Amino acid sequence: MIIVFFILVCIFIITGFITGNFLFNLALNPKTSKSIIFKDEFDEERALKNLENEKWLKENAKEVYIEDKKVKLHSYEVKNIKESKIWVIAVHGYTDSASFMVDSAKRFLSYGYNVLMPDLRAHGKSGGKYIGMGWLDRLDLILWIDYLIATYGNIKIILYGISMGAATVMMASGEKLPSNVRMVIEDCGYTSVWDEFAHELKYLFHMPTFPALYNANFITKIRVGYSLKKASAIKQIKKSKLPILFIHGDKDDFVPFYMLDKLYTSANDKKEKLVIKDAGHAESQWINSEQYWHTVRKFIKRYIF
Repeated sequence: MIIVFFILVCIFIITGFITGNFLFNLALNPKTSKSIIFKDEFDEERALKNLENEKWLKENAKEVYIEDKKVKLHSYEVKNIKESKIWVIAVHGYTDSASFMVDSAKRFLSYGYNVLMPDLRAHGKSGGKYIGMGWLDRLDLILWIDYLIATYGNIKIILYGISMGAATVMMASGEKLPSNVRMVIEDCGYTSVWDEFAHELKYLFHMPTFPALYNANFITKIRVGYSLKKASAIKQIKKSKLPILFIHGDKDDFVPFYMLDKLYTSANDKKEKLVIKDAGHAESQWINSEQYWHTVRKFIKRYIF
């Protein structure tokens, strides 16, 4: 019986490690195919749009690089012709790149603002061995904030992000930021990396968090140096004093809609929320563009001072 028990324990540990390692690579290794997550659907229209966006960036943007701990980070910088003192740092989502933010950038430029569009680590032209899920990226975002202030002086900065980019700007908001940073606008961000992975584990594989996610968390701590539970947007916005606009589509099943209220109730009293009806994940600005951008611009005018 002891031998049988020992064999079962070994099988459990080995199976758990294999499963945890699979989840780790699936989620955080940029070289691993994400076809399971996104069903490997080829969207010709999206591909053509991306080529169009890259062409626009080549014609209108300046490429900038900074370095942190031997990781080279890339961004596109677009200055408004009106010499504005307002900068928007527009942050893309999971497996996307800065080119995904071009439509948003055009909108902010039309308001007279300047825009910086970083490639998050392990995305686009930025270096990095593993995807940061917003937690590593929050510190990179502070470097970009410092870069803008050092380059352009007394400016006002708006942090704007979609999906993982939204988690990034929320996570950054809980750090000690310069007074130049005036507000956060987040669109469909998750409450924490742990919560998001737990949701996807159940949604994609119909599996509970134990033991797979616990093993993936252990591997993440060893390889990347952070805990999936510690990587929490909720905990960060509880510390933040910045005004935050929360946006979410009510048909979002990738970053589930219920996370919106959890985030909203955790924030300070300088907050607003916008629910876009019938919008799936990261679709809000296209499903109801007028309501979306009217709310964003009104929020900016209220708090930019």
